[in-house]
Amino acid sequence: METRRIPFLTAVELRRELVPSFEAYPFNLPAIRRLDRLPLHPSVTFLVGENGTGKSTLLEGIAVALGINPEGGSIQMHFSTKPTHSALGDAIGLHRTGRHMRDGWFLRAESLYNVATEIDRLNQESGGMLGSYGGKSLHQQSHGESFFALFRHRFGGGGVYLLDEPEAALSPMRQLGFLSMLHDLVRDGAQFIIATHSPMIITYPESWTYLLENERIELVPYAKTEHFRVAQSFLANPDRSLRVLLDRSDQEDGQEERGKRYRT
Repeated sequence: METRRIPFLTAVELRRELVPSFEAYPFNLPAIRRLDRLPLHPSVTFLVGENGTGKSTLLEGIAVALGINPEGGSIQMHFSTKPTHSALGDAIGLHRTGRHMRDGWFLRAESLYNVATEIDRLNQESGGMLGSYGGKSLHQQSHGESFFALFRHRFGGGGVYLLDEPEAALSPMRQLGFLSMLHDLVRDGAQFIIATHSPMIITYPESWTYLLENERIELVPYAKTEHFRVAQSFLANPDRSLRVLLDRSDQEDGQEERGKRYRT
């Protein structure tokens, strides 16, 4: 049973009057172009969809609108190695409850190395930074270990946490551990928005799942997502699934080879 709680954010919207052009990236992405007002779950909101649908772009835009560094890190970090973020954040409006947000963090797998470097730099300048990360540089930990160090030692219950494909660092067993830590943080009042491909992570009960597909963003039960159905079907009978998949691949290779002979 879900517990009613006061979130930090109740919704995200695209302020269309601030969009410079719907013909330019990222506003030309179908799901972004159709974005209106997206209500957020008080605890956890998942964004799912195929590659290229705009999940990570939307998450980055929310981070920028919150005042969080687009490369990742905490709301207090202000560094840049190479500005590559889109203009979406300038057109994102946030619906807030007025609850004071003491903390915020944007975790993106591809730039965690840069964040770890900035943490080490700040620690050298003022000392004491590593205490919030388990007392050890994130560079001295594996990808998965550094991810868990953030959850165990740095994240608290007083803010909004944006996670971009956290499963990239985690084994299936660690994904289950992640769900347990996620639950503890939700109980402490944290709010999460997570872009993911993981069929395991989206089963977390105190959540909503939005599917970004074609020109729509739709609220769906996790069991109706392709992520979950494909995993469920494959694991139910992997031998059969592989036979169908590999037979189809062999047929396509044969057709391509015949096409080459005709062309030559």
